[in-house]
Amino acid sequence: MEGRQIHAVLAFVVICCVSFQIRASDPIFYESFDESFEGRWIASEKDDYKGLWEHSKSEGHDDYGLLVSEPARKYAIVKELDEAVSLKDGTIVLQYEVRLQNGLECGGAYLKYLRPLDAGWKPTEFDNNAPYSIMFGPDKCGSTNKVHFILQHKNPKTGKYVEHHLKYPPSVPSDKLSHVYTAILKPDNEVRILIDGEEKKKANSLSDEDFEPPLIPAETIPDPNDKKPEDWDEREKIPDPDAVKPDDWDEDAPMEIEDEEAVKPDGWLDDEPEEIDDPEASKPEDWDDEEDGEWEAPKIDNPKCEIGPGCGEWKRPMKRNPAYKGKWHAPLIDNPAYKGIWKPQQIPNPEYFELDRPDFEPIAAIGIEIWTMQNGILFDNILIASDEKVAESYRDTTWKLKFEVEKEKQKAEEAASSLSDGLSGLQKAVFDTLYKIGDLPFLSAYKTKIYDLIGKGEQQPNLTIGILVSIVVVFLTVFFKILFRGKKPAVNVTEPKNEVAAETPDNQGSSAEQEDEKEDENEAAAAAPRRRPRRDT
Repeated sequence: MEGRQIHAVLAFVVICCVSFQIRASDPIFYESFDESFEGRWIASEKDDYKGLWEHSKSEGHDDYGLLVSEPARKYAIVKELDEAVSLKDGTIVLQYEVRLQNGLECGGAYLKYLRPLDAGWKPTEFDNNAPYSIMFGPDKCGSTNKVHFILQHKNPKTGKYVEHHLKYPPSVPSDKLSHVYTAILKPDNEVRILIDGEEKKKANSLSDEDFEPPLIPAETIPDPNDKKPEDWDEREKIPDPDAVKPDDWDEDAPMEIEDEEAVKPDGWLDDEPEEIDDPEASKPEDWDDEEDGEWEAPKIDNPKCEIGPGCGEWKRPMKRNPAYKGKWHAPLIDNPAYKGIWKPQQIPNPEYFELDRPDFEPIAAIGIEIWTMQNGILFDNILIASDEKVAESYRDTTWKLKFEVEKEKQKAEEAASSLSDGLSGLQKAVFDTLYKIGDLPFLSAYKTKIYDLIGKGEQQPNLTIGILVSIVVVFLTVFFKILFRGKKPAVNVTEPKNEVAAETPDNQGSSAEQEDEKEDENEAAAAAPRRRPRRDT
C-alpha cells in the first residue's frame, strides 16, 4: 500500500515538472500574422496616421506579415495583450522580424512596448505620445542609422518618466532581406541586443556608461543659484603692465614693399595689351544695335604675350618688408590674480535615488508607430518570452529558413549581374573590333552593310555571335577571291583611279563615262558615314 502511494506521489511530481517545463517553454505572446490582423490589432483613428496597413505575403514566400503599403505616410497600430507582462522579475525576451523589401532610406521600423491603459492612452487614439516602457528596433534617416533601445523609467523622487537611450547602438542592416531583432533583459540588469541571433551590443541598464541619461541620476549637481563673484579672474595670462614699446618699432611699416633690385626682362612688350579682340569673331546677323547696344568682339589672350616674357606696363614685383613688425603688443605674463575657471558649487541632487534593479512598468500592449518614406516594410513573428531558448527556437523555425532562401537568391542575382557586366564589356570589345574590320580598305564595297549588321548587333546583344559569323564569312569570301583570282572582285568593288589604269586589257577598253562612274562609286563608298548607333559606355 505504501509503495503504491509513493509511486503515485512520484508520478504526480513528474507530471507537475513536465507541465511546468511545457509551460516555461511556451511564449508569453506570439503573433505570426498567419491570419488577418483585422479585429485583433487596432489601427489608430487619429488624423495624422493615414498609412494603410495590409495583410500581405513576404516577397518570395507563402509567409504572411503586417505590411506598410504606402510611402511617405505615418502609421500607427496596436495590439493589447491578454495579460500585462512584468519586467521586474526574471528574464524577458523581446523579438520580432522585419523585412525592408524596398530598402529604408528614411523611416522607422521599431516597436513600442506600451504601459497599461490607466497610464492615460486609448488604442483608437494611439500616437507618438502614448506611454511606453521600451522602444526597440531599426531607425534610419540621414545621419541616423541605429537599432533603438530606449527605456522609459519613472523617477521615484519626482514621479516623472525619463527616456534613457542605449549608447552606441548597432546599425541597421542595409539589405532587403528578412532580419530578426532580439532584446534580452536579465535579472542582473544585463541587456543584450541580437540581430539575426548574433550579439551586437551588451550593456547594463544601471550603468551611466551604457545609457544616456543614466537611469540613476548623479548624486550631486551644480548649484543653479550659485553665481560667479565679480572679482573672480579667470585669465591665466595677462599683458605685462610694465612693458614699453621699443622706440624703433614702426607700426605703420607695410608688410610688403617693391623689390628695388628687380629689372624689367628683355623683350617685354610694353605697348602690347594682355588681351585683344578675337579676330575671328563677327557680329551676329540678328544683332540689333538699337536693342542690343554697340557690338563688341569678345576678348582673347594676346598671342604675342605668350611668345615674349610679358605684356603691358611693367611693374616691380613686391617682396616682404624686412622692417615690418606689425602692431605692437605687450608680452604676456602669469596673472597673479588668477583663480582658475569658475564652477558653481555642488549640492545634493534632489532627484537622486538609489536602485538595485529598474522599476519598469509592465507591458500591456505592443504598438507600431512610425513615419516612413518607404513602403514594403513587413513586420512578422512578434514574440515575448521568458526564456532565451524559446526565442532561439522561433528564430530557427520561422526566420532562418526564409533568410537562407533570400540569401541564396541574392547571391544568384549578384552573380548574374556580375556575369552580365562581364558580357557587356566583352561585347563592347567585339563590336569595336568589328568596326575596325569594317574599315579595312579591301572591304570598302561592303562597309555600309557591315555597319548595318554591327548596328543591329549592338541594339540586340543576343545576336552578337550571329553577327560575328556573318562578318567573318564576308571577310573570308573577299579574302579568298583576292587570293585565288589575283585581283579584287569586280562586283561592287571600287578601286582608286590610278589602279584602274593598270588593269588588264579588258578594262582598258572602258569608256570615259564608265571610268567616271566607277570613280564616283568608289568615292561614295569610301566616304560612307560610319552608321554606328549610340551605345551606353
